Amino acid sequence: MKPRHINNFISEAVITTNEGKRVSIVKLEECADEEILNKWAEYFRQHYCSDEELDCFRVGYGYSRTEYLEKIKFPDPIDKLGNSTRSGDFCEIIVADYAEYIMNYYVPRTRYDNKINPNSSAQGSDLMCFKVGEKISNNDQLLIFEIKGQASETKPKNRLQDAVNDSQKDVKRIAFSLNAANQRLCEKGKFDQAKIVQRFQNATDRPYKEKYAAAAVHSNTSLSLDILKEVTTVAHADPNLYLLVIHKDKLMSFIHELYRRASIC
Repeated sequence: MKPRHINNFISEAVITTNEGKRVSIVKLEECADEEILNKWAEYFRQHYCSDEELDCFRVGYGYSRTEYLEKIKFPDPIDKLGNSTRSGDFCEIIVADYAEYIMNYYVPRTRYDNKINPNSSAQGSDLMCFKVGEKISNNDQLLIFEIKGQASETKPKNRLQDAVNDSQKDVKRIAFSLNAANQRLCEKGKFDQAKIVQRFQNATDRPYKEKYAAAAVHSNTSLSLDILKEVTTVAHADPNLYLLVIHKDKLMSFIHELYRRASIC
């Protein structure tokens, strides 16, 4: 079932860069509905652990659920790296939501539940998205997203260009990222979902379409359409690189609020 917060994605415009590339601009609309916000926070928390796992994980510390989440599981907002990781995790998850529920890809959520250090970002490609038919076909798609964020209320930077540049690295790390996703799904007993990933692990015997995407997630203050128009993709291996920008008012404040709500359970 589609989470209700997906309705807060509002397609605003498609702008054209100076090179003639199209960039989809999406607004994450304000939400004042307490029920939707709380459900969103619950959904967000479950990227890190299920409620059943949470009770198992916290018992040795003698912590309440909230204490465990705030002290052990979630990135620490006081720590500089933790604060950055909060922003990074949220930006990846919100793009995953867009890819899954708006673009209709299957997107494994396996990057956040097995971190040793909650204040560090997961390694590998930011987001792997899959489209498969009932039978294996050359038309099956693997879409690899590179995502950058600027959630603070600061001077605009060309974070989409940063995502485009780093997307080049994804070409070399696909095999490792596919293995990581498949392994985590198998460990969790999600074997049907693991089979979707496995379909893409042998491109020689089972060819498919490989696509790339770059996304930037901004606060309204840090977003500049003029800067976006300067993005260049000429050095990228994929001439049809998909470009996406998502923005929200006072984004970092919202991220902290979502983590706060997620810790109350």
